[in-house]
This record gives sequence, C-alpha cells and structure tokens, in this order.
Amino acid sequence: MDRLVLDPTGRDRDAETAELHARGPATPVDILGVKAWAVADPALLEDLLKDPRVSKDGHRHWPELPEVVTTWPLALWVGVRSMFTAHGADHRRLRRLVGTAFTARRINALAGRVGELTDALLDDLAATPPGTPVDLRERLAYPLPIRVIAQLLGLPDELTDRFRSHVDGAFDTTLTPAESEANAVAFYGMIDELIAAKRREPGDDLTSALIAACESEAGAVDGDAGLSEQELLDTLLLVVSAGYETTVNLIDNGIANLLGNPGQLALVREGKVGWEDVVEETLRRDAPVAHLPLRYAVEDIELPGGVTVRRGEAILAAYAAAGRHPSRHADGAVFDLTREDKDHLAFGHGVHFCLGAPLGRLEGRTALSKLFERFPDLALAPDTELRPVESLISNGHRTLPVLLHGPRGPRA
Repeated sequence: MDRLVLDPTGRDRDAETAELHARGPATPVDILGVKAWAVADPALLEDLLKDPRVSKDGHRHWPELPEVVTTWPLALWVGVRSMFTAHGADHRRLRRLVGTAFTARRINALAGRVGELTDALLDDLAATPPGTPVDLRERLAYPLPIRVIAQLLGLPDELTDRFRSHVDGAFDTTLTPAESEANAVAFYGMIDELIAAKRREPGDDLTSALIAACESEAGAVDGDAGLSEQELLDTLLLVVSAGYETTVNLIDNGIANLLGNPGQLALVREGKVGWEDVVEETLRRDAPVAHLPLRYAVEDIELPGGVTVRRGEAILAAYAAAGRHPSRHADGAVFDLTREDKDHLAFGHGVHFCLGAPLGRLEGRTALSKLFERFPDLALAPDTELRPVESLISNGHRTLPVLLHGPRGPRA
C-alpha cells in the first residue's frame, strides 16, 4: 500500500480522515518525512495505547531518533524527557510527581476560579459595539486556558502572554526545521526564566513543587529519585503546552458545533441534554489533537489484516479519525448530543491518559455554559468560513468570528 502523506496544513482533515478509514485499522503514513503507522481504528488504537509492547520513549525504542531530532520540524515532540515520552518506571515516577497538581480535590478547588476568569472575559466581550464581529478563539478560547495554567504554574504576568506564541509554534507543522528549532530555543529560554523566578521566590504552585523535586531528596516519591534538570525543563514545557492548546480547541470546536447545529443547541437550552454531553460529543467528533506523535514498537506486533509493526517502527495515534470511525459510529461526522455512545480517545488511554483531562472538561463546561447563557443570541458572523489551524496535530480553527447579538439583537 502506498504511504499516505499527511497534510501539514490540515486544510482538508475530513478527506484525510475518510482516507484513513478506507485504508484499514493501520496504514503507513509520512509525517513531514518521517515514516510511521497511523492507527485510526478506535478498538485497535485503544489496545495499542495500553499495550506494554508500545513505548513513547524514542531514546530507548526508536533507532531513528538521533537522526530525526536534528532535522525534523517536530523534534520537540519526540526528543523531550518528560512523562510525555517516558516508559515504564520512569513514566510512573514522573507522572506521580506531576499528578499532585491534578488531584480531584485540586481541580474541584479550581472551579470557582475558572468561573471568575470566564466571567471576566465575558465582561470584556460585552463591551463590544453591537454588530461588531468578535473572534471567540482569540477572546475566549485562548485566554481562559492560559490563565488557568498560569495559576497552576505560578507564571508571572510578564511571561504568561509570551508563552502563547511558543506553544502555537510547537503545534504549527508548517514551520521549517530552522524555524521550529528557533521556536524551541526561545521556548526553553522562557522556561528557564520561569524556573529562575521561582527559585528566587518559591510559591504554592506546581513549578515550585517540581523545583523542590529537582533539588531535594524530598522530591523522591515512594523510593524513586526526583527530577533531573532536563526533566524539570521538559515537564514544565509539557504542562504549558498540553494544558493549553487542547483546551483552546475544545472550547473553539464546542462553540462552532453548537452554532452550526441550532437544533442541538435548542436541546441544551431546553434541558434535554447537559453541558457534559456537549463537551463529550465535541471531544468525540473533533478531538483537540488530530494526530499525536509518536509511539514505538518495543517488539514485533501483529495487527489485524496481516499487518506487522516491526520492532523500532513508529506508531501515530490518529485521534481525530478514531473519533469518527464507522466501526463505532455510522454517522461519526454528525454532531449529535443525544447519541448514547460518546466514548472517545481524545485524552488518550492507558498509562498515558491525560492527567489534565478533568481540568480541560471543567474549563470546557464552564466556558460554554457561561458564554451561551450570557449571549443567548450568539451567532456565527455572516459569510464566515471556518478554516483549520495550520497543523496536522492541532485540530481547531484559525479564527471563530461571531456576533454576540445575532439577528434578533440584544435582549433586555
């Protein structure tokens, strides 16, 4: 079978998804020059995500890594040393250290603050002159997650907004290798600034806790070692990136799906479905991460259809295609809040299941419910064409222009 070249611009993801479905459970793909097996079948993908024969540690299990990291625009995704790319005991150690920031108690405690931040952003939107389009990706979907992550990490105000451009660069798969490398260098420079600031003035935040794990025996967990300096850098980079872009896309896609399907929005307003349904169906239909690089076969793995992934070969989780796969959803492209099965893999599965999933869901529910309550006549701006973010990883829109008060105008 010919290798499918994935489009770095994501400009026609629907067609690419259909092609991945047609090619069977796993198919050979080209990701900006790197070869991998894309897995779009949700049952197979779920099995592989929890299979101990599949690793995320390219340093140990991908022979091509040393060459790839010097030339590949996505080197940052595979070369870092954090729980995102760790395997086995290293992964358990790193996940436990970060997991203290994402306990149910801590997330529940954040609910009020997420509501306050959302209300403040909606207050700013309310000052928009009637009839003036506003970009909700820029004015709501972007700032809410970055402010929440800023609070978790204790980001100084002067760093918060600057982080955004570097996270965007990490997800932009149209950058040249040189541009990607420059972005990575600048990104690490900002992480260094954050660490230096927190070493001078520690606080009750995740950054300070991770620094303590790096510098003190107190950082050991259940007999494990703490963090190395590189793991500290890469863990902070991971938390900023993963906790930001994915939630941006969840909020963005949730708004777009509701405005594009007024019948479904009516079900919400009538109380026939809840905001949890909106969040889960949005995650299923439009996984915030379309493709997630990379995993690797620790040994030969036989797949359905006579395919064998050889030891050391790369595996790509095709989350967007998995969420719409016809084996699970005959009408997978349809946004249907009443469907009983909204199961999805948007937050991963197995030992690498996203630690921040409860926080992302909280932010999504809060932002969407408050937005549509505050602006009941919200509508897409006239002649709007929603164009995808230029990325084969990030699954959202470049802009989301709306009228806060649609054709009926503001209500009294």
